[in-house]
Amino acid sequence: MKGTIKDKARETLAIEADAVKNLTSHIDDEFETAVKAILHCKGRIILTGMGKSGHIGRKIAATLASTGTPSFFMHPGEAFHGDLGMVTDEDIVMALSHSGESAEVINILPIIKRIGASIIAMCGKRDSSLGRNAEYYIDVSIEREACPLGLAPTASTTATLAMGDAVAMALLSVRNFTAKDFAVFHPGGALGRRLLLTVENVMHSGKDNPVIAKDKTAKEALFLMTDKGLGATSVVDAAGVFIGLITDGDIRRGLSKGIEFLNEPVEHLMTKAPLTITKNKMAAEALRIMEKHKPRPITVLPVIDEANNPIGIVHLTDLLRQGVM
Repeated sequence: MKGTIKDKARETLAIEADAVKNLTSHIDDEFETAVKAILHCKGRIILTGMGKSGHIGRKIAATLASTGTPSFFMHPGEAFHGDLGMVTDEDIVMALSHSGESAEVINILPIIKRIGASIIAMCGKRDSSLGRNAEYYIDVSIEREACPLGLAPTASTTATLAMGDAVAMALLSVRNFTAKDFAVFHPGGALGRRLLLTVENVMHSGKDNPVIAKDKTAKEALFLMTDKGLGATSVVDAAGVFIGLITDGDIRRGLSKGIEFLNEPVEHLMTKAPLTITKNKMAAEALRIMEKHKPRPITVLPVIDEANNPIGIVHLTDLLRQGVM
C-alpha cells in the first residue's frame, strides 16, 4: 500500500501489461480448437459471466458481433430465471469466470448441457468446476492481480478482455473479413460513412450538374458556375462527351489579361483531360484523389460514365459534410 500515487499507477500498468504479454503462451492447441468450434458454429456465440467478468463478456460479445460472428451477452442470473430460452442446441456458450467457480455461472451449466449447446470456458483454472464442465477451454490465468489486496479484479479482467480480442481477430482473419464488411455493421458511424458512401451518393447530378458546350464563352461558363455554386463546370463536345473542366479559378486568372477574355470559347481555357471518377467508386477514394493532387489539392471532381459522358460533379465540401475523412 506504500508508494506515491504515480508509483502505484505505474505498477498497476506494469502488472496488467505483463498479464497480457504472458497470454501469448496460452495460445495453444486448446485455444485453436475453441476458435475453430466458433468458426463452424451454426448458431450464435453467447457470452455469460457474473460481475466484472460479465462487463468484459458484454464487450467481447460486441466485438465478435461487429466482426462477423453473431453474438450476444446473457446475464447468468437472468438466464436462471428464463433467459436460457434464448439458447439453442446450435449455439456455443462462452462462459467467463476467473476462478471458474462463480455460482451463478456454474448453476446454469447443467441446463445449457441439457439444451445441447456447447460450452467454452474462458477462465484461469483448467481444473475448476467451469473448466471441467466445458467442451473447450481458453486459458486466461494470470500471476497476480494489480490490486494490492489481491481482491479487485484488475489484471484478470484485462487479460480476459485481451483474450477476447485475440479470439475475435483470429476469427476475422480466417474469415477474410474486410473493412467493407466491418462498415456494414457500423453504418451510422464515421467509419461506415467512409467505407459505404459511394460517389453516386454525394455527387451533384441532373439539373444540379453544371455542363457547358465547348463553343460557349467564358462569360456563359461564369454565369453557369455562379448559378450552380460549385465553382466549376464540365465541358463537352457536340456529342455530349466530356472533354475538359473549367473552374472559377481559370476565369479569374483569365480576367487578369483583360475583360475581352470573357468572350473566349471555353474550349481554349479549359483543363484538358482532368482527373475524373466514376459513380460506383467509394466517396473516400474521391477525397483521396482530391487531396493527393499535385501541385495542390483540388476541390471538384467530374463524374463520368462508361461512355465518357459527364453525369455529375463531386465537391470537397460535400465529402467533408458527409463525414468522409
